[in-house]
Formats: sequence, C-alpha cells, structure tokens
Amino acid sequence: MSMFSIFHISGSAVSAQSQRLNAVASNMANADTVAGPDGQAYKARQVVFQSVLAQNGTDQTDVGVQVVGVQENQTPGRRIHDPSHQLADADGYVTYSNVNSVEEMVNMISASRSYQNNLEVMGTAKSLLLKTLQMGQG
Repeated sequence: MSMFSIFHISGSAVSAQSQRLNAVASNMANADTVAGPDGQAYKARQVVFQSVLAQNGTDQTDVGVQVVGVQENQTPGRRIHDPSHQLADADGYVTYSNVNSVEEMVNMISASRSYQNNLEVMGTAKSLLLKTLQMGQG
C-alpha cells in the first residue's frame, strides 16, 4: 500500500458521508409529509456503506468505503386521527412519514463529524508528506 492510499481511503469516506448527509437532508425535508407524488407516505432512507479492502494485485484506488445502496425504512408511519383531512382513510386516520427527526439529527451530526475527521486526516497526511520532503533540505 502506498503512502498516497490514505488520500483514496479518506476521499472515498468523504464521498460516502456526503451521500449520507444528502439522505439525511431528504429525510428532514420530508419529515412531515403525508403523501408524495405516488400517493404513499414518504419512507426514511438510509445509506448503506461497505468497506473495500486492499488485495494483492488490485488497484490501490479501489480501497476505502463505497456506498452499496440506499434502503427505505419499512416501519409504519405515524397515524393521526384527523377525519377532516382530505387524505384521511376510511377510519379518519392520516398516515405521515416514518421519519424520526431526532434520529436524523443524530445521523446528521455523526456524518458531519466523520466528514470533518476525514478531511482532517487528509490535511494531516499532506502536512506529514511535505515535512518528509523537507527533511533533506538544509
């Protein structure tokens, strides 16, 4: 593994956390929705990561983290009794999205900190490499 692999690893993590932040933003934007264009309540989405390990003979740019998919949370949404609502069912209940705002805030903070930490790793690695190059100078 070369010294520059750290940039590929941290770069892939930054990209993955960016997608996670986009999913959180989408979830937060739809937290109080009742029905989307398809007529169904919005379901929270979670980004699924997978680590990619270095193997002998493989390209070192493939190591790090990759997003393998986005899963919808299948828990039922909140049901609130409001017979006057235009989207109420026959029993008078309206189904809202299943987004939990508190969980999404925790996910957002976690993703943001991970993003920042990976940027910090790249900055530190860059500084160390520059210091290494300066060792031979008088």
